[in-house]
Amino acid sequence: MSAGAAIPVLEFRNVTKVFNPGQKTEFTALKDVSFRIDDKPNYGEFVGILGPSGCGKSTILNLIHGFSDVAPATSGEVLVRGQAVRGPGADRGMIFQRYSSFPQRTVLQNVTFGLELGAAGRKLSGREREGLAREWIRKVGLGGHEHKYPHQLSGGQQQRVAIARSLVLKPRIILMDEPFSALDEPTRLDMQRLIMDLWHEVEATVLLVTHSISEAVYLGDRVWIMGRAPGRILRQFDDVIPKTRDADPMAVQESAAFKEAVAEVSRAFREAEGAR
Repeated sequence: MSAGAAIPVLEFRNVTKVFNPGQKTEFTALKDVSFRIDDKPNYGEFVGILGPSGCGKSTILNLIHGFSDVAPATSGEVLVRGQAVRGPGADRGMIFQRYSSFPQRTVLQNVTFGLELGAAGRKLSGREREGLAREWIRKVGLGGHEHKYPHQLSGGQQQRVAIARSLVLKPRIILMDEPFSALDEPTRLDMQRLIMDLWHEVEATVLLVTHSISEAVYLGDRVWIMGRAPGRILRQFDDVIPKTRDADPMAVQESAAFKEAVAEVSRAFREAEGAR
């Protein structure tokens, strides 16, 4: 990188990931994947990732987060703000498909958990951590549920807890692995509205893995289409993706521009499903 050049938020340089190398179960999840996501101050960027099952979408997120059972890459470089990923960090928040709240902790205790472990949170008093947690519980629409346990909440409410627990740390990168796939359609739309609103506030870079083309087109500034394993990025859409910030998902998804974008991405997705 030349002197004075901006350091990207995220960068993959010819990343390959092989699981169980040398064994009968050896599997190449990613092959020579390269991309760069630049910083956009006071904005952030939302990237939707689509592709056939098993194409390495989640592996990309796990490598960025630095989970020990996936990271490091077999070859190539995974860089966050120019630094190689060595493990998880508070600058990267992960929201999973499965509801990941601690069952023995209340909503409030779940949201304060990250603050109790993180370096920034440890600088706060217990009262300050609780106040910050309550603020984010309110932001995700769970005010009044602070002392309930996860089993007392609906699926959508449990996912709101997971979102609050991640965003209370103000991560600069948010990784979302099919977070709304188990929700009914009205709840899913509500969660899309919520994520759009909170994304504006934290101004983070977001990567969303989803099987919903309409969701990727609505939430994403750009959309990647991945091919079958070994995974690689076959297509990128950006100019055709309608601008949706501050727009209601129902209104957007009824527009002609949105339907045209979904149709174009759908064609590319069908091609990717058959690509080898």
